[in-house]
Amino acid sequence: MTGHLAQAVVRWAEVPEVSHALTTGRAAIDELLWRRDIRSAAAEVTAASKITGARDSAAMEGADIAATEDSPMGRVLAAAQAVTGEVPAVVDTWSSAPLQVLARLHSVAAFQHVAPDQLGRPRVGDEVADDPLNLGPAPENTALRLTLLADLVADSTDIPALAVAGIAHAEIAGARPFVWGSGLVGRAVVRVVLAARGVDPSSFSIPEAGMMQLGRPAYVRALRAYEAGNVDEYLVWFGQAIELGAQRVSPP
Repeated sequence: MTGHLAQAVVRWAEVPEVSHALTTGRAAIDELLWRRDIRSAAAEVTAASKITGARDSAAMEGADIAATEDSPMGRVLAAAQAVTGEVPAVVDTWSSAPLQVLARLHSVAAFQHVAPDQLGRPRVGDEVADDPLNLGPAPENTALRLTLLADLVADSTDIPALAVAGIAHAEIAGARPFVWGSGLVGRAVVRVVLAARGVDPSSFSIPEAGMMQLGRPAYVRALRAYEAGNVDEYLVWFGQAIELGAQRVSPP
């Protein structure tokens, strides 16, 4: 493990409050996976998780989930459904080519929302990221941060999976490398990491529901904390969201 970001993530994950939150979140998923009623209805639980996760991800973007499909808010919900549904197709590619996965997820999420030449492509030059959460101006060092994230994934074998998922989520949802839809992609990436690392291979849990339960104001505070360098605070929030997202699951 040679990457500077990987070394930093190890240190963050060892902070007592962070370690407790991530461990508790992982335990909630483990408990969910061992439930006989969940395992006996695996396909239905996974399908329900995708539906609820997409709905809550769209709601985090500020979309009215009751909006008609041909309205702007309805199209955000459709984008959330599409990118959440794409997760199983990219899980096997994540560990070897995370940037390729991000490009694919963005191409699916942002289809018909951005110009064709912006699909799957990080922001360049003076391109401005959308800001549905009112986080403020997005950082400009997009290419460097994506490279560091890819290095983290390559170096992450010995790092707790939830820590990697949390950092990947913040680097996409918070740093907003795409002109539109970074939040949708960032929340889908949590599912990708949890499945790729074998924590939740069937995507039973609903991390987006946990984030939604903690509330959009808390989500904004967490992402702002991350960008301000208060990674401990952010990871505690993330662990709590994962725990609540696992507890949100019920058999059909």
